[in-house]
Amino acid sequence: MSKDLSFIHRFEPGNRLETPPLLLLHGTGGDENDLLPLGEAIAPGAPVLSVRGQVLEHGMPRFFRRLAEGVFDEDDVRRRANELADFVVAARNRYGLAAPIALGYSNGANIAAAVLLLRPDVLAGAILLRAMVPLRQAPTTDLAGKPVLIVSGKSDPIIPRDNSARLATMLQQAGAEVQHRTLPVGHQLSQADLTLAKAWVQDPRHFSIRRDPEKPVAASG
Repeated sequence: MSKDLSFIHRFEPGNRLETPPLLLLHGTGGDENDLLPLGEAIAPGAPVLSVRGQVLEHGMPRFFRRLAEGVFDEDDVRRRANELADFVVAARNRYGLAAPIALGYSNGANIAAAVLLLRPDVLAGAILLRAMVPLRQAPTTDLAGKPVLIVSGKSDPIIPRDNSARLATMLQQAGAEVQHRTLPVGHQLSQADLTLAKAWVQDPRHFSIRRDPEKPVAASG
């Protein structure tokens, strides 16, 4: 665990530098350790940057505030998404990383979607597991060719089915190459999530490594 830079995080350099790095973003109540096994299973040997959310809800870490279940404080979403994006820029420079693929679950998937919409240059793509629309009014952004996998649960009691579909449409309209899959499960992750995500990451149509550690990454926002 590292407390330097602006977020508590873990960095695992991996041993397969040809694989795009993963940015791991936990769900409510998780931390920087939660998704490490999932990241390793999806992209074995990939460099991993795993981050702890800075917002506490009844003592449980999150990435942004919410006003009620499924009701987000959108001003906070915007602020926190930009703070996370700035951290990723700093961490890329610190560790010599290519642009990462965000792998987010629940609250982590929602902040990843917000980063895509607000700071699309920061991420190479995203795997959004049990994600919702983070911002009701999508900002004008260019996600041309950006690969995104959204995996929803058919019987998810937290996320209405049409909400995830609206997120997929929002990202597609911005130019992203979106795959949206719905599994016969609830909000919890399943083996099928892992299988889908692993196959998606390994598809050469989605990613070729973009690495230039000698070139500094500009911060913005």
